[in-house]
Amino acid sequence: MSGGGLLVAGTTSDAGKSVVTAGICRWLVRQGVKVAPFKAQNMSLNSFVTREGAEIGRAQAMQAQACRIEPTALMNPVLLKPGSDRTSQVVLMGKPVGEMSARGYHGGRQEALLGTVLDCLAELRGTYDAVICEGAGSPAEINLRRTDIVNMGIARNAGLPVLVVGDIDRGGVFASFFGTVALLSPEDQAFVAGFLVNKFRGDVSLLEPGLEMLHGLTGRRTYGVLPFRHGLGIDEEDGLRISLRGTVRESNTAPPVGEDVLRVAVCAIPLMSNFTDVDALAAEPGVVVRFVDRPEELADADLVVIPGTRGTVKALEWLRERGLADALVRRAAEQRPTLGICGGFQILGEHIDDEVESRQGAVEGLGVLPLRVRFAREKTLTRPVGEALGEPVEGYEIHHGVAQLTGGETFLDGCRVGQTWGTHWHGSLESDGFRRAFLREVAAAAGRRFVPAPDTSFAALREEQLDRLGDLIEQHADTDALWRLIESGAPQGLPFIPPGAPA
Repeated sequence: MSGGGLLVAGTTSDAGKSVVTAGICRWLVRQGVKVAPFKAQNMSLNSFVTREGAEIGRAQAMQAQACRIEPTALMNPVLLKPGSDRTSQVVLMGKPVGEMSARGYHGGRQEALLGTVLDCLAELRGTYDAVICEGAGSPAEINLRRTDIVNMGIARNAGLPVLVVGDIDRGGVFASFFGTVALLSPEDQAFVAGFLVNKFRGDVSLLEPGLEMLHGLTGRRTYGVLPFRHGLGIDEEDGLRISLRGTVRESNTAPPVGEDVLRVAVCAIPLMSNFTDVDALAAEPGVVVRFVDRPEELADADLVVIPGTRGTVKALEWLRERGLADALVRRAAEQRPTLGICGGFQILGEHIDDEVESRQGAVEGLGVLPLRVRFAREKTLTRPVGEALGEPVEGYEIHHGVAQLTGGETFLDGCRVGQTWGTHWHGSLESDGFRRAFLREVAAAAGRRFVPAPDTSFAALREEQLDRLGDLIEQHADTDALWRLIESGAPQGLPFIPPGAPA
């Protein structure tokens, strides 16, 4: 017998689908329900490696944590990793299968993957009591409906009720809810059960007349109004879509332990991937993390991080064009702390030979670290465990570049020269003891009277965050009605809202 299911769709990208999905998952698991997350197709530069060596979206890995289970490739069978405005690497069942243009993918390849996607969902539903699925973008993208495998395409094929999430903080939420339903075919509309308002500020009683009018117009109820909360966002999906210039990475933390704060500047390079690596730094009391794109913004930074990227050579060119490359070389000469992670590590090396990602062949790096990088066609996907600075460390690797070290002091799989550090390991800063040891070295080199908090547990903070998401659902949604949806599907006899999908 198949378990219950629900598709969480959104009026727009970034409406809160990932957060709501994780919240529903955490609420259910606290009720003793055996639950799993699912996203048929994800477009993201923030990814994760499962224990079996499969690459999936980080949001699904976080949702699996909300369910208190190990993430697997079944939970995100198709992952698209943008390499430009027009092309993406297609990762199928955790392994890259090639680069495709958007036209080529939507022109036939996507539709061909529907069987794989439905098989994965069926396997999860056969194993779990409930599967909470996340849509992508909006289900009313009428230009893409024919080949859709992530929104109404999967809802209809798998018989899933659909809950549409709208971000009221952006404004226009009633029009967005109504328009989303009204642009769907009668067959699709039959699966849209109702709405969930996200990020509401103020007195809910003022909103209620609008919700009643919406019910009258659509015949569909609102299943909850979630209040606006700071610091709730789980790992973002798309580093390409949002501008991070000047963004401060914030976390709900205690005041600094020492006399000084530690300022961390993250270079917002093109096609930035897994920038969630710095979340563990932002979780430390007294550490201020911001994203920057100008050389002068590095001047007061105690630590500069060059994160991962899906375009190492492109990011290197960008750093040079902006004057950031010269600033980074000066920092190294001045023994001021810099950390390169994955693509950022490769950029700091002497030489890059890339016939795979950029296809530009031989390119000179910044020459700060003694390594040469050759891009291999086979992608490295591993979950390494090791030790650094006298502390145990865990991480994960996702890269085509193979590093050949020619000197320096060993640091994880990479190296260190003076106060410049480089590694391919993502997630290493989530290891609490190692993070504290690293920050002590950074503070000493920067001359800051910063002291890492002795008891910050990043894993515990993540659990608290997921519990807060579960609390939001439990306290502000009609959970009895949600469970009926998950167990029994969309209500029968929902009215059709004209005009419907264009022919």
